Amino acid sequence: MMMKRVILAAALGAAMTTGGAAMAAKADTAGDDAALKAAIAGSARTPANVVRDGARHPYETLRFFGIKPTMTVVELAPGGGWYTEILAPYLREQGKLIAAGSDPQGSEGARRSAARFQQKLDANPAAFDKVEIGAFAPPATYRIAPKGTADMVLTFRNIHNWIPIGDEGLKALFGQVYDSLKPGGVFGVVEHRLPANKAQDAKASSGYMHEAYVIKLAESAGFKLAGKSDINANPKDKADHEGGVWALPPTYGNKDVDRAKYEAIGESDRMTLKFVKP
Repeated sequence: MMMKRVILAAALGAAMTTGGAAMAAKADTAGDDAALKAAIAGSARTPANVVRDGARHPYETLRFFGIKPTMTVVELAPGGGWYTEILAPYLREQGKLIAAGSDPQGSEGARRSAARFQQKLDANPAAFDKVEIGAFAPPATYRIAPKGTADMVLTFRNIHNWIPIGDEGLKALFGQVYDSLKPGGVFGVVEHRLPANKAQDAKASSGYMHEAYVIKLAESAGFKLAGKSDINANPKDKADHEGGVWALPPTYGNKDVDRAKYEAIGESDRMTLKFVKP
C-alpha cells in the first residue's frame, strides 16, 4: 500500500511538471450537429436520464471530443447505458457503437449485469439493434475492439473504479485502449475531479481523481493530451463530502442527511479530457 502511494505521488508530480503544455482546447463546433441533437432529444432515452442533461452536457461533451456519425466508437463500462442511449441511435446508420462492459462470459455477477444491459438493448431494437457487445473487465478481459480499428474510445466517470488494479494494471489498461484506436483516434474521458491540494488516497475511495494523475496515465500509454474543457466543471463541489462523490445527486448516498445541501451543490465537478493517439 505504501509503495502504491509513493508511485502515485511520483506520477502526480511528473504530470504537474508537464501539465502546462496541455492547453484548454475549444470544442469542434464548426456548425451544428443536427443528428446528435436529434439523438439527445430522441425517444430512446429514459426520462430519468434526460433530467441529468443539465449537469452532464452530452451535446457539448461529445462535440468537444469530436464525434462524427460515421465513426466506430467504443464505450467502456457503459453501466446502465446513460450515454449508450445517445450514442447508439447517433451511430446506428453510418457508424458503429461497441459497448464494452460486463463480460457475458465472466463471473455470475458479470453475467447478470451483462444480461440486464442486453435486455435494455433488446427492449428497443429500433435504436439499439446494431450495438455490438464487447467485454471490459480489468485487469483480465479487454474485448474492446480489434487493434487499430476504433476512431474513438469514451469513458464516463469510471477511472476511479479501476485504481485497485494497481499501477502496472492501469498501464496495461490504458495500453489496451491505445492499441484499439487508429492513428489519430481519440480517447475521451470524463471523471470526477479531486482538487490538486487534496490528498489522493491509493484506492480513490471517494470517487474523485486528480486530473494530473489521469493525464499521466494516458501519456504513459503514448497518448497526447489534445485538450481539456470545463464543460462539466462545477465550482460548488469541493470534493469533501461524507461518503465521497456518491453523497451528491443523483445517488444521494447519505439519503436524507444534508440532502438539501447536496442538491444545491449538484453533480460532481468533473474533468473532461481529450487524448489523441499520434
